[in-house]
This record gives sequence, C-alpha cells and structure tokens, in this order.
Amino acid sequence: MTAGTKGGRALGKGDLALIRELADILRDTDLSEIEVERGDLKLRVSRQMATQMVHAALPSALAAPAEATASPTSMAPETPAPEAAADFSVHPGAVRAPMVGTAYFAPEPGATPFVKVGDSVNEGDTLLLIEAMKTFNPILAPQSGKVIEILVDDGAPIEFDELLLVIG
Repeated sequence: MTAGTKGGRALGKGDLALIRELADILRDTDLSEIEVERGDLKLRVSRQMATQMVHAALPSALAAPAEATASPTSMAPETPAPEAAADFSVHPGAVRAPMVGTAYFAPEPGATPFVKVGDSVNEGDTLLLIEAMKTFNPILAPQSGKVIEILVDDGAPIEFDELLLVIG
C-alpha cells in the first residue's frame, strides 16, 4: 500500500491515524484507491491488487504440439458442460443478481443455509444474501417451486445480472 501527500506538509499523528483508517477501508471494501482532502492536507492511499493466474495441466495425450500456441479454451478441462446449464439462462425460474456484491447462503458463518438443491421454496422466501457496501440484501424467491440448481458458491463475488440459482 502506498500513501502520498501533496503540498509538502509533514504528517502528524492524527494524519497517520487517518491513513490507517483509509487503509482499513480499502481492505474492507476491496477498493484499490481512496483520496481524501482535509484543509491543506491531501491524502491518496492506494494498493496494488495481486492478480492470480491459474494454469491447468493437460494429460500428455491431450497436450497440443510444442510449436502450436495454446488458446485459453484448450486449457479448459475435458469435462463436458451439462446441456441443462445452457437452458438455465432463459429458464423462467432463473434468479439473477440485482447488484454486485458477495453471495452468502446462510445468515452467518456456520449457520444452516437458507436453501439447498432439492429444497421447496415459496414465493418471497429468502434464498440468499448479497453483501454490498457492508449491507446484507436478502434475495427473495420470485416464485414457488423447487431449487433445481445453485450456480454460485457461498462467499463468492458476484456481478450484476449473474445467474445465481434456478427454481423449477
């Protein structure tokens, strides 16, 4: 994490506490940068996000020749995608994320999940929570039915309009 000031003013103890507070905010919210201006003090605290690259090893029988360039799709495992997964995107019971955040399937760590595959739900039942900006937003069942598939992991970051689960 880096912090910088403009204007040449020396930092005092109160300023260092402010920097620590801003660093905590960055860590808690997954922001990469925050800037604050107080009087003649201008602070910018930023952090570099580590990127993680995942490589999959292919069995030697499936490996491409050394002179060929591997495309990202050739790195995918050989497990065929279920045919039904393609249908879920247009399934009438598809439940999509109304916001960006983190998906939680239980009200607190270690608690029983709201739903699991095979459970029957009624319209308006809580299916999961999406945490966004430290607020937990319940995602309610749009219809009654049976949970056919859960498509995101507990604690996983989710995007707007991402398919979360399917009720049939």
